[in-house]
Amino acid sequence: MFRSVRNDIKVIFERDPAARSIFEVLLCYPGFHAVRFHHLANWLWRRNIKTPARLVSHISRMLTGIEIHPGATVGEGLFIDHGMGVVIGETTEIGRNVTLYHGVTLGGTTWNKGKRHPTIEDDVVIGAGASVLGNIRVGRNSKIGSGSVVNKEVPPNSTVVGIPGRVVIREGSVYSDPEGVGGTPDPEGNAIRCLTEQVAALGKQIGLLTAEIESIKKTET
Repeated sequence: MFRSVRNDIKVIFERDPAARSIFEVLLCYPGFHAVRFHHLANWLWRRNIKTPARLVSHISRMLTGIEIHPGATVGEGLFIDHGMGVVIGETTEIGRNVTLYHGVTLGGTTWNKGKRHPTIEDDVVIGAGASVLGNIRVGRNSKIGSGSVVNKEVPPNSTVVGIPGRVVIREGSVYSDPEGVGGTPDPEGNAIRCLTEQVAALGKQIGLLTAEIESIKKTET
């Protein structure tokens, strides 16, 4: 337990330049408190002591503004920065060294039992207000932009932004993801696509008109 606490404090110093002292981290970091509460709640949950586990989780939410279901699996090195409004569902699996900012939701898309929340692999960063929904996997070392809504698989080493979420960088290179999020309307993407097609059509017409004018000028001379 003490090794885990030391590691959590070390992680905060590595990822938050505002951290000034261990004493400050112990007293003033709700993300740190929420993770510690979750370790206790999850310990109870795995031993089938369900109601006390939920009670610990509920107290944690009241004190920190962060809701982590006691059934969620959380790896070492989870850093929840600021934290207010973070929600982590029951069947969520979080790998090592993951960073979540405030307002992040790791939620489900079905009322059915079973695995219904996302799996977040190692070294993932999820920006403020982002939602990752459903039984999907976010590949290791990926980044989810603030305010994005993601409900399809994210390959490793990718950057996803927008509503619906689109992969814009993959393996360090710019990437085009024309499909967006499967099953989610993309009016903004459709509008941009229509405008692009219209601009291309107008450019083609202007080219034909220019060629015709040049042909007329040559004939007159």
